Amino acid sequence: MYGSGNQQVRFGPPATPNVIKALLIANVGVFVLQNLGTLGPFVTQWFSARPIAFWEAGALWQPATYMWLHAPGSLMHIGFNMFALWMFGSPLASAWGDKRFLRYYLLAGIGAGLIIVSWPGIPVLFGSAPSSSYLYPTLGASGAVYAVLLAYSLTWPERTLMLLFPPIPIKAFYLIPLLFFMEFLFGPSNVSHAGHLGGVLVGWILFQRWNGKPLLPSRQQLTWRWRRYKMRRKLHEVRREQERYWRDDDRRMH
Repeated sequence: MYGSGNQQVRFGPPATPNVIKALLIANVGVFVLQNLGTLGPFVTQWFSARPIAFWEAGALWQPATYMWLHAPGSLMHIGFNMFALWMFGSPLASAWGDKRFLRYYLLAGIGAGLIIVSWPGIPVLFGSAPSSSYLYPTLGASGAVYAVLLAYSLTWPERTLMLLFPPIPIKAFYLIPLLFFMEFLFGPSNVSHAGHLGGVLVGWILFQRWNGKPLLPSRQQLTWRWRRYKMRRKLHEVRREQERYWRDDDRRMH
């Protein structure tokens, strides 16, 4: 649930753009294929992102195909990703247009896939023993979805979101840090942190470049943000003091 400013509170986006509908249908369609008899295991095995297959078997397509797969039989896995894509991708696609959103989604997902297969493979190239992440497959749209969440939080940083779990309101700007915090504390052991971080990293680069902004904030920007933060804290303190004074004054009058 999220609100646009202080004047609207609603569940879900006001409209679902065609590109979001197409992505939802594509992901659900592939998920159905993954759960069809003998075809399902073949699709999951050959199109997941497996570093050992990418580097040693020439499976160069996997960084582009893993993002259309989800854990077979896991409605929670595909359900969470598609819900987040619909919830946060719809307003973003409405603001950007279908073509720009699709380009951003695909590039972020493929970029995250390249990080997934490259990160475990670098130590192996230098002679180290392969880790479990080098051998096991990664699948899911989470890398691209995390990039969508990042773009949403940067486009509307002051928009208030009411989370379902935990049920607390937060500013959209803090959504990504909160998700990583919850992931590291409560996430399952088989979560691809490289995929999520990769999606955020590639999404950040794309978002900043397309909007003509530097990749890293300047010293002046950091100083301005720090001063603004201190000013807002002082204003909150003054407001709390006024509220305490009014409460005390009401008690004296009664």
